[in-house]
Amino acid sequence: MAPVKFDDIAKTANEVLNDDYQTSGYQFNAKQKTSWDGAVISTAVDLFPGKEGCMTPAKLTWKFPTPLGVSAFAIDKLEMDKTGGMKLEMSSDKAYKGLKLECKSDLKSTAKIVGACTYTGIADLFLKMETKATKPQDFVLDISKAQGPATVAMKLTPSNMTSPDVGLRVLSGPVFASFAAKEAFSTFVASCHYKATSELRCAASYTYGGKANGNFTVGVAFEPKKGTLLKAKVQQDQSVSCSVKHGLTKGFTLLGGLKYDTVKGMPSCGFKLNVE
Repeated sequence: MAPVKFDDIAKTANEVLNDDYQTSGYQFNAKQKTSWDGAVISTAVDLFPGKEGCMTPAKLTWKFPTPLGVSAFAIDKLEMDKTGGMKLEMSSDKAYKGLKLECKSDLKSTAKIVGACTYTGIADLFLKMETKATKPQDFVLDISKAQGPATVAMKLTPSNMTSPDVGLRVLSGPVFASFAAKEAFSTFVASCHYKATSELRCAASYTYGGKANGNFTVGVAFEPKKGTLLKAKVQQDQSVSCSVKHGLTKGFTLLGGLKYDTVKGMPSCGFKLNVE
């Protein structure tokens, strides 16, 4: 099993518990690959967001794998959101084998420029250093090591040098489990996942300590046929959520969801159409 970064320690369980839940808002997403050096443009439009402002605010995202034919680096994201905010993300894996260099900016302030380097040139080892261009002392060091079915990870910053965030994940056959200790060992998050069949997956997570103390989620995902995914989960606030994802045809995917707060007796729903 390849090592993952610290923030992805519980990813296997989170795919069941968090991904593909559109329980509020209505959105239309479109992605189109062009013949301009493989550039890709994505559009995300929020439909009927509220009583005030534009009824269809959009977010535009460009991706340039080889900008102007240059293969030395890639523009992974050039984005403008509905407020006029910008994001730029660039990367290059040509400097050294196993080394990836990244740069992020909001195109407004030099204080927001972030640089990162990721090294995966050693088998079963993941190393990543991220820091601000104007404050290199504000770094984040992410280290993980895979050994057989297990992966151990650590996240180190200047504020937790003596008590870094640590995590462990184990994947054995259909069973997955992860455990993470954060915030100077004051917050603990445990997650588990079980793949009962190729169509049915179950997962759960629980947080002990910190601001999210007592939070839990239990969920299931069922794929009755290829292209159709049904999901449901319950959370500590006594809310129940369900979701349906269905591929109408190649390039067209519908995602709809419903959430019901049993305490307040309030339902909410959402819908998303993806076209690629």
